[in-house]
Amino acid sequence: MRKHQKVADVVSSYSILALDDDPTMTLTLQTYFQRSGYHVDTENDPYQAIERVRTGHYDILLLDFLMTPICGDQVVEQIRSFNQDLFIILLTGYKSMAPPIKTIRDLEIQGYYEKSDRFDQLELLVESCIKSIKQMRTIQNYQKGLTKITETIPRIYSLHGREEVADAIVQTAKELLDGRSGYLALQWESLLEQPPAEQTGPYFIRSIGSPPLENPDSLFQQQIGQDIVQTEGNWVIAPIVNEKEIAGYLGVQTEGAPQHYQRQLLEIFARQASSVVLNRVLRRLLIQKNEELVRANDVLRENYTQIISAMRLLVDTKDIYTRGHSDRVAYYAVRLAHEMGRDEDFCERLRVASLFHDIGKIGVPDEILFKDGRLTDEEYAKIKEHSADGARILSPLSRFQPIVPIVRAHHERMDGKGYPDGLRGEQIPLEARMIAVADSYDAMTSQRRYRPSLGQDRAVDELIAGKGSQFDATLVEAFLRVLQDKQRLQKDLADLEE
Repeated sequence: MRKHQKVADVVSSYSILALDDDPTMTLTLQTYFQRSGYHVDTENDPYQAIERVRTGHYDILLLDFLMTPICGDQVVEQIRSFNQDLFIILLTGYKSMAPPIKTIRDLEIQGYYEKSDRFDQLELLVESCIKSIKQMRTIQNYQKGLTKITETIPRIYSLHGREEVADAIVQTAKELLDGRSGYLALQWESLLEQPPAEQTGPYFIRSIGSPPLENPDSLFQQQIGQDIVQTEGNWVIAPIVNEKEIAGYLGVQTEGAPQHYQRQLLEIFARQASSVVLNRVLRRLLIQKNEELVRANDVLRENYTQIISAMRLLVDTKDIYTRGHSDRVAYYAVRLAHEMGRDEDFCERLRVASLFHDIGKIGVPDEILFKDGRLTDEEYAKIKEHSADGARILSPLSRFQPIVPIVRAHHERMDGKGYPDGLRGEQIPLEARMIAVADSYDAMTSQRRYRPSLGQDRAVDELIAGKGSQFDATLVEAFLRVLQDKQRLQKDLADLEE
């Protein structure tokens, strides 16, 4: 049995368009790849092929380079004007007439193949494209899911009725995983409510479809410590936790075998849903017992922290090479504030601003953020917009109003040569000046896509060199004192990694 017979179920969801002015070649390509399980369409007219890409959906284009009336590079230029996602493999039967490497790079062509009577290498190129497409789809779906969570949770918090809250949770979970069915089971006891007289069983249940288990408790009792449990029938189940005790279960049945990112999304949302359920219970207690106001405030703080975590995931997912950067910047900045004798309110405001200082990078195009080489002036100008974009993202949220000017100003300089407003000296918020020092130090001592770590000694030299021009001199001196406690720094940073 050929290898691709084993992956037919995987490749069947991907479509190929084969374009060559030789009908025999397109028929040969179609026959070969259809045997591997791919859906393959053929076209011999370049202009017709362009329209088929415009109006239809294809994942991969197998494209002959030398054609009439236009060549392959002209076809790619027209397609790239409206489609940047199509993976293109260029075919040529004449090595001496192959397009230059620069042309292939400029047109974002993913592969190049010299025609022969065997398609083994071409098949490998196609499989490599499929892996990349699958990974890209996973990342896009994950980012889309995180965005949906951050947009939906505040709305669910605004609901009050037991049924409407539960229905919103179930519907959101089902949509997150693009599922067939969903259900939420909550213990009546955890809701501090008595079940209606006609209700049987210990759970309040809302569902789209049927629950997979009559007694979900048994599943989690057998798998203590599991955040997510997968059962037969493509069900993924997460616990709803009320103060470290399981108060219920949130389940979604997926169309196929659950993917890893789907499990992650359900886990994140289940934690948010746990907060929603707990918040509703506390509101009920608040009405009944005014003396439990402290508990209600703790829950709101927990919710605030979890929203912060979900929003930070958007930034981390955007660029895996800077993952953990915001946590370290927050740590360094707060240590600096303590060294300067600032109070806890100041430190908390500084911590949150540090966590969100790069949130504006969500709006930076991937091709710029992930670029390995030197940025053009236009690309650098786009990068510089992230501080102002971050301020705009946070501005509509009342809880984040105190940190908006800090996020906006964290790339300002003492000499007025920073951005976006060209502020100088004490015009720059103190918190932003602290973040500037912490941000620069962590960037210099971290591995980045475009360069290795500079090391602590060189980073310190750069901070000293920038005193009074880029950085607040007093803050640099205080930060250098913080760095002297190397043992504590190593321990604290190690704890952040866990």
